[in-house]
Amino acid sequence: MWAVFAVLSAMFAALTSILAKIGIDGVNSNLATAIRTMVVVAMAWGMVFLTHTQSGITEISKKSWLFLVLSGLATGASWLCYYRALQMGEASKVVPIDKLSVVITLVLAFVFLHEEFTAKSLIGCILIGVGTLVMVL
Repeated sequence: MWAVFAVLSAMFAALTSILAKIGIDGVNSNLATAIRTMVVVAMAWGMVFLTHTQSGITEISKKSWLFLVLSGLATGASWLCYYRALQMGEASKVVPIDKLSVVITLVLAFVFLHEEFTAKSLIGCILIGVGTLVMVL
C-alpha cells in the first residue's frame, strides 16, 4: 500500500509544481509560500480532526517533537527556496534540480539512519544525477 501512496505523492508533487508556476506569476515568492502553507496547515489539521487523532498530541515524546519541529523548519526553508527558484526559472529546470533531494536523502539515510546503501542505490543516484544534469543543461 505504501507504493500507491508514493505514486500519488509523486503525482501531487508534479501538480504542485505546475500549479505553483502558474499561480506565482506576479506574486512575491514569500507571500506565495505563506499562502500555500496556510492551505497545507488547514488540510493537515482537517485530516487530524476527520480521523479523530487529535488526542495523540499528548503522547508525542520530546525527541519526536524536536525532530518534527526541525523537519518543519527544513520544509519551510525548502518551500521558500523552491518558490523563489520557480519564480525565477523554468519549471522544467527547477523541478529536476529539486528532485536531486532523492540522491541527498539516500546519502543522508545511509549516514544517519544506517540504511543499506547498495550498488543498485549507487547506480540509481548516479543516473538521477546525470539525468538531472542532462535535463538542466
